Amino acid sequence: MGTHMAQNLIKNGHSLVVHDVYPEAVARLEALGATAARSASEVAESCDRIITMLPSSPHVLQVYNCDSGLLKNVRPGTLLIDSSTIDPATTKEIAAKADAKGATFVDAPVSGGVGGAKDATLTFMVGCEEAKFAGIKTLLLHMGKNVVHCGGVGMGEAAKICNNMLMAISMVGVAETMNLGTRLGLDSKVLAGIINTSSGRCWSSDTYNPVPGIKPGTPSCNNYDGGFVNNLMAKDLGLAQNASTATMSPTPMGSLAHQLYRILITKGYGGKDFSSIYQFFQEGLPPVEPKK
Repeated sequence: MGTHMAQNLIKNGHSLVVHDVYPEAVARLEALGATAARSASEVAESCDRIITMLPSSPHVLQVYNCDSGLLKNVRPGTLLIDSSTIDPATTKEIAAKADAKGATFVDAPVSGGVGGAKDATLTFMVGCEEAKFAGIKTLLLHMGKNVVHCGGVGMGEAAKICNNMLMAISMVGVAETMNLGTRLGLDSKVLAGIINTSSGRCWSSDTYNPVPGIKPGTPSCNNYDGGFVNNLMAKDLGLAQNASTATMSPTPMGSLAHQLYRILITKGYGGKDFSSIYQFFQEGLPPVEPKK
């Protein structure tokens, strides 16, 4: 995700200073003209607009708060944009520390997946002061096509975890429906065509169908490799469940989806796309095939 986003910034004329724990990711961007930094704090020394994209809350806390982190040498007036999907409480914690340094931290998680990052069609859900949104939007539009102001700091994350909870629930529903239909004797392409022109239509069916052979170019047509992996889906569903508990909001479908994706992970499917839930309903889970 982050590599594609950085590539689109370069395409739009931005000069980048980049850092990543994976040298190969840095090397790819260096080949396009970016400058490599040895640490996050070194990035903060030379940049006044910084974007982070990380897997989870602990990673974000490490990158911002450690001895070689961004807040170590961040300059007053710096804009810090985090596009990770993390706990809203963590976002607010980092925002307070950034504010104490004279910097501005905003949350801007994304939807659209790797394809959206590559094609610059991401949706950004932004949590920031309304007065600062216009300038942030201009920058983010170089990496996406929809930039939405969701409210103050943390509200971008709130919107993202709600969206991903619904995405998981709908994928589970499509997977079990397609499995039922094929066991009843329906051709999977015929069933998908009916659903996609009827009241059951949804993104998980018409754009990201979990049944192999229905939607070319999706992970289900590539041994469920690529896309949004189960490890991250389970993480996001965990964030939703934490928020549900904190706000006393009943989310029984989200809770069930969380358990199903945790089962996939225990069966070795953590690195497979979240549409592989279809295999769970089909015949249990076959052995995970190694990537070629």
